[in-house]
Amino acid sequence: EDVAGLQESLRRSLADGGEFSSLHRVDHPRLGRRHVHAMGRALAGPDGRPERMMGVVRDVSAEQRNAREVESLREQLSEELHAMHRLHGISTRPIGRDETLAALLAEVLDAALEITGRERGVIRLVDETGESLVELATRGFEADFMQSMTRIQRDSEVPSAVAWRTGRRFAVADIAADARFAGTPAGQRLLRHGVRAVQATPLVSRAGQVVGTLTTHGDTPHEWSERELRLLDMLSRDAADFIERAKAQAQLQEADRRKDEFLAILAHELRNPLAPIRNSLHILRLGARNDPTAERVTEMMERQVNHMVRLVDDLMEVSRITRGKIELRKEPVEIAAVVRSAVETSRPLIEAAGHQLTVAVPPEPLTLEGDPVRLAQVFANLLNNAAKYTDDGGRICLTVRREGGDAIAVSVRDTGTGISADMLPRVFELFTQVDRSAGRAQGGLGIGLTLVKSLVEMHGGSVEAHSEGPGRGSEFVVRLPLSAAPRRAGEPGPEERPPAILALRRVLVVDDNRDAAESLAMLLKLLGSEVHVAYDGPGALEAVTSYRPSVVLLDIGMPGMDGHEVARRIRSQPELQDVALIAITGWGQEEDRRRSHEAGFDSHLIKPVDVGALEGLLASLEGGAGGRRAARGD
Repeated sequence: EDVAGLQESLRRSLADGGEFSSLHRVDHPRLGRRHVHAMGRALAGPDGRPERMMGVVRDVSAEQRNAREVESLREQLSEELHAMHRLHGISTRPIGRDETLAALLAEVLDAALEITGRERGVIRLVDETGESLVELATRGFEADFMQSMTRIQRDSEVPSAVAWRTGRRFAVADIAADARFAGTPAGQRLLRHGVRAVQATPLVSRAGQVVGTLTTHGDTPHEWSERELRLLDMLSRDAADFIERAKAQAQLQEADRRKDEFLAILAHELRNPLAPIRNSLHILRLGARNDPTAERVTEMMERQVNHMVRLVDDLMEVSRITRGKIELRKEPVEIAAVVRSAVETSRPLIEAAGHQLTVAVPPEPLTLEGDPVRLAQVFANLLNNAAKYTDDGGRICLTVRREGGDAIAVSVRDTGTGISADMLPRVFELFTQVDRSAGRAQGGLGIGLTLVKSLVEMHGGSVEAHSEGPGRGSEFVVRLPLSAAPRRAGEPGPEERPPAILALRRVLVVDDNRDAAESLAMLLKLLGSEVHVAYDGPGALEAVTSYRPSVVLLDIGMPGMDGHEVARRIRSQPELQDVALIAITGWGQEEDRRRSHEAGFDSHLIKPVDVGALEGLLASLEGGAGGRRAARGD
């Protein structure tokens, strides 16, 4: 077949006396088409010039065939390796927190089309009723086709329904030539849209339940190879796993949502009765200044109420932190100021138990970039823990030291009950208590140390627990990064803010809980305000018009017309724009604050209201629009 090429090779070899080597195809009269390799060289005559050729022709047909087979095998192995890499990437893929199941299954579908070399495909899921398949991921089909196939009934004859119903793969190499399928409405529909080959594989969960189908379609007839079907089976298992994991994750998210909803309701229901109790205690304190016994009883009750308030607050805090709903208000703050604030918060509990508290802070200013309120909360929790888990008359040491040039360590050490070796790794877990004995029943809910760890890590720090064992005391060490920027001169720290002085105000208190409304009104009167009380929304609107208060302390969760509606109606009247609206409510999540702001409230206080915070807010009101701006913090 290549005479001309062979002759040219020979001529070149004769001309320059060199070697020749060439591969040719020949048609042998008996053996048929063969591949031969001709090679040799020119030989010189007596005069030294090339005059003849000597060489050999080898039949290399077998070698060529083997070479083609090896190359084909190499290509197959390369494709297999690529497919296995793709499969491995999908099977080991973690599910991101915000990823949807549709996005994950779209990756599976893309891999199935790539591996099989097909043009179109669909992944469908069994819906919640178990009666139909719904499309979740699709490739290559026109919109009008998919609109007619968005929901497939179980008794349908489409390939995915057959695979779902039987639990086995349904595959057709050529729809037009398949007697069992070409004449069906489903087969005719696929042919009209240019589909000639189809396969549908059921997605089977680990429990053996069909949870969906994976279907691929080809535009030309195609015999589905054993390799393709094997890879499709592997992809189908991955898809079924994704579906099961997504369902489990959805169940966890629903359980988490219900937990948050329960905590919010629980906090609201606990705060409502705590509000009149705290108000009444402040009233008793104001009237018991000359009676030592009454004052001691009042202080004791205040401590217990404050403890209950802290438990409720901790429940909400840990819920917000685990959902990422807390935002730190960072600023340059000196650790000495944070420690003083924490000590003042914990001092009543420490003194009540007769503990000796030692505080050691370096004289040099050590500045952190952090939220002073949250940092004080961290160290107050550690001090409270030390006080609760140390027998009366114990010792507590809080020590601040610099570590290197860029960090500080704050240690809280006590002589208390200590921590066993098996509990040390678990002390920061939610709802974990070190000592559940009857003598330690006041230990709380096991939330405080979880809050400590979360808040410290939000500040870029770490916390460790140390103990030599039961009865040997314990130590908690918080490490935090130092800030290069000192606190600005003249800027008050948390301990330097001046106390509020309550000015005379016309205040309207609105709450359907009569005990809460009346006790708050009595307290405000004792503090110098003129107060009027209403017990529902319509009564509040009437009082605002007739009484013309400068401030309205308004409960939100009232039956009938709630506080949001009252606020909106007040804000809709131009002559009432200067009235400061302050929400007094047991609902304290970020969503609750957002809704109250949108309704027109200027401030949002949580029941039971801290009297100091309320005094400061009312004292900041200077009347008119300026008072409302002060309430908003403008």
